[in-house]
Amino acid sequence: MRNLELTHLKNYQWPLLLALVIVVSVLPVPDFWIYQANYIGIYSITCLGLVLLTGILGLTSFGQAAFVGIGAYSTAYLTLNFDLSPWLSLFIGLSVTTLSALVIGLITLRMSGHYLPLATIAWGLSLYYLMGNIDALGKYDGLQNIKSLSIASLSLGQGRIFFVFTWVCLIVFIKSLSKFLDSRLGRAVRAIKSGTQMPQAMGINTFHFKVLIFCLAALLSSFSGWLLAHFQHSVTPSDFGLKMGIEYLFMTVVGGAGYLWGAVIGAGIYKILDDQLQVLLPMLIGTSGSYEVIVFGIAMVLILKYLPEGIWSLFGSVQNITHKQELWTHAEPLPSKSQTHPGEVILEVKKISKRFGGLLAVNQVSFSIKGGEIKGLIGPNGAGKSTTFNLITGLLPVTSGEVMFRGVHTEHLSMREIAHLGISRTFQHVKMIPEMSVLENIAIGAHTRGHAGIAAALTGQDKREESRIFKEAHKQLIRVGLGNYINEPAGNLPMGPQRLMEIARALCADPSLLLLDEPAAGLRFQEKNELAQVIKNLKAEGVSVLLVEHDMDLVMKICDSLVVMEFGNVLVEGSPVEIQNNPQVRAAYLGTEH
Repeated sequence: MRNLELTHLKNYQWPLLLALVIVVSVLPVPDFWIYQANYIGIYSITCLGLVLLTGILGLTSFGQAAFVGIGAYSTAYLTLNFDLSPWLSLFIGLSVTTLSALVIGLITLRMSGHYLPLATIAWGLSLYYLMGNIDALGKYDGLQNIKSLSIASLSLGQGRIFFVFTWVCLIVFIKSLSKFLDSRLGRAVRAIKSGTQMPQAMGINTFHFKVLIFCLAALLSSFSGWLLAHFQHSVTPSDFGLKMGIEYLFMTVVGGAGYLWGAVIGAGIYKILDDQLQVLLPMLIGTSGSYEVIVFGIAMVLILKYLPEGIWSLFGSVQNITHKQELWTHAEPLPSKSQTHPGEVILEVKKISKRFGGLLAVNQVSFSIKGGEIKGLIGPNGAGKSTTFNLITGLLPVTSGEVMFRGVHTEHLSMREIAHLGISRTFQHVKMIPEMSVLENIAIGAHTRGHAGIAAALTGQDKREESRIFKEAHKQLIRVGLGNYINEPAGNLPMGPQRLMEIARALCADPSLLLLDEPAAGLRFQEKNELAQVIKNLKAEGVSVLLVEHDMDLVMKICDSLVVMEFGNVLVEGSPVEIQNNPQVRAAYLGTEH
């Protein structure tokens, strides 16, 4: 799935879309078609939020209809009871929605697995029954006689003018969200779907982004509710119950949950089928009933089976984004962090231990790393190397002991906070976003070096910073010898280039210390030689490296010193020559005659 491709329209195509909307509104098409198109546009705006939340971020929500209800009821109540301007009621409704989404998100987004969808059902039902039991909101009869939207003396009504307004809003939202997804913040969001470890190691606050997208999706739903209230001239709780929440999710999945334009396709298919099936099915079956629900259920199963990425994937997958070097040729370099001096102690590990229940995995391990040094951490399987590695990077909490990085205690810091200090890492099993290009994957590493916020990302005002980030990513791409793969989807790379890409991503953070977790695993002989040369070049450029590796030829060739572990303890520390000649090391790897 390529989340960006179908939204990355050329600049001149957006005005053409807007012009098309205006042309359709003046063509002699039946008013009923325009009326249906209004519903499709309104539903599409809610589905855009679900594309962000479910398709891009990977969080399933059945409760978006409740946020539609908040927007609809806010404007209905305020315009009917206080004669407030609908435009002012929009901002009040969005404010109420933001507060509600923040409270709900801070509680429920800490859940994972099937608990989160269940939680969205719970709060969706809660808001639904709350709306249906408040006297001021008309209980289950709702609120009627809501006035139409108007601009000055021009009433938007329910017809063609409303159609233009709704679809212009929809296109503007799609354009803004496409800019957002193609930004530093958007790459961070897309990285989270594949897991939180890699984004956190790159300094990304994953929970912050989950709450951000949750609130953004809720605001889109609230805006949709505001439009719906003034279009229908009435609101009732049935429009915002769990059934409608499921249908919004149905539209999104059918259209293509990973694509912004999929929201429009899904809403269109749903609305057209819903109307037509209510007429056709009773004629075919000979009796009336909600048989369209059965058809929708069958359609959902077939879509998930044969088109799991939705209908729009048939169109979106043929487009490609190309990143050209001219885009960042004249960009200024990103500011660099303070670098270490040769011989300066940058990392001190002091008697760290890690206990998993009754198992002592790491016991009183101590060593240090100096500026410009390559230190290897070796030992047999189960020796505690990876656990030690994860304790240093904050992936696991330290049971006891201290970790000092350039004078700062890090043993109680999160992986994200440690990344901000200047420690970057790779993973034993390559972690990447397969559908993103190699350059975009590497650019994720520069997340901590950018500062543009969500407003700049949505409006495209972060172009200067984006150019600087891609210039840095391209520099690291060349640094590790992957210059020919700039626009290649990362999932297409062989294992060797994938591991080099991970190193480039880590280097994009401008680290003082680079931790490599078994970078040679699965590589061929030539690829290992290329990897060794890259690591040697890094040392020559002043980068300190901590290497966990099983390939002894590689370790002995590139490391300045080695720490050998066995059963969670440091067995011995010394130069490669000393380690090779140490009988304890031979015994640990090969065993001894009893």
